[in-house]
Amino acid sequence: MELSEDFFASQFFNAQFFDSQLPALQALGFSLQHHLPALQAMDLPGGETPAQPWRLIELQRDGHARLQSPAGLRAARALPGLIQALHAQGEQLAVGDWLLARENAQGELWAEARLPPFNSLSRRDPEGFRQALVNNVDLALLVMGLDHDFKLARLDRYLVLTHAAELPALLVLSKADLCPDLERRLAEVRAHLGRQLGSSVLEVLALDGRPESCRAALHPWLGRGQTLVLLGSSGAGKSTLSNALCAEDGRQQLTGVVRLDDSRGRHTTTTRSLRASVAGACIIDTPGLRSLQLDADVAAVRAAFDDVSELAQHCRFRNCSHSGEPGCAVVDQLSAARVKSFHKLQREAERDQQGPLDRRHQLSQWKAMVQSSRMATKLKRG
Repeated sequence: MELSEDFFASQFFNAQFFDSQLPALQALGFSLQHHLPALQAMDLPGGETPAQPWRLIELQRDGHARLQSPAGLRAARALPGLIQALHAQGEQLAVGDWLLARENAQGELWAEARLPPFNSLSRRDPEGFRQALVNNVDLALLVMGLDHDFKLARLDRYLVLTHAAELPALLVLSKADLCPDLERRLAEVRAHLGRQLGSSVLEVLALDGRPESCRAALHPWLGRGQTLVLLGSSGAGKSTLSNALCAEDGRQQLTGVVRLDDSRGRHTTTTRSLRASVAGACIIDTPGLRSLQLDADVAAVRAAFDDVSELAQHCRFRNCSHSGEPGCAVVDQLSAARVKSFHKLQREAERDQQGPLDRRHQLSQWKAMVQSSRMATKLKRG
């Protein structure tokens, strides 16, 4: 991509800096296709110290952050104006963001602007507000333990999350060395995914906790400059996998035991953080998500279940709801668990889209149904 003289003369770069720092920036995940055009379009006021691009690798709840650049690792904060501008757009900073930051007279590093992310993983908090999980990610590693953590319904929920962000996913079944019926579990997962395998889910891998085993299995996806995010419930083995892939960076994530009755962890990872893997990729570890309220509407859910949409064209009835009608191609071809997940997530999305009047109308319908059922029972009993 050609760069104008005005760009090199701006407050961000000069030609010599760009030539020398670009490879290191790309190793941190900087994209010529996505981030460079946005960088060229930026218009920040000049200053004695030029603003430079930094990647947000850790963000604390109190607003303190750690940024990484070719110059090294620095503690920083975002200017209130940047936070307010993002809030006005319904957005917020997240690990993986690229920020433009510079030092002030006291030597403190402050982020002044954010380069627009090319994708974003987000969910809804209990109050219904959007919460950004991570930004600028190339691949999601969906980690699910082959113990009590093994739940196909949760897998479907994560696939809606990644599909809404147009993010490919890789399913990693952890604790394979502790699973006595590994082949049966793998067959169950592959049968459940069906047509999703190879499209929304690139591959299914069963791994143990040994670093050499994890690195060898994931090597094709750990290219230099790629950014991967680990997603899964608490105790699934994300931090163990992160440590195996990033064993030489000197920043080991804490790991802990899980409860024997349900294999739940204790949230030893409390913040999202980005680390460099031994192979060169950037790995973002995340705290376990015990609840995942999707930031997706009905259309997004149906798009994530494109296998249902494709098979629905062959149902006997055009208005088939896939709930037991005769000649339903969806029920015939997909697993019962997959169809159940589709109905559950679709109802959840419909409920989230309802306004106050819709909820009131639905409540009155339910009350009428209950009253009618009670009256029928009384009449039957005389």
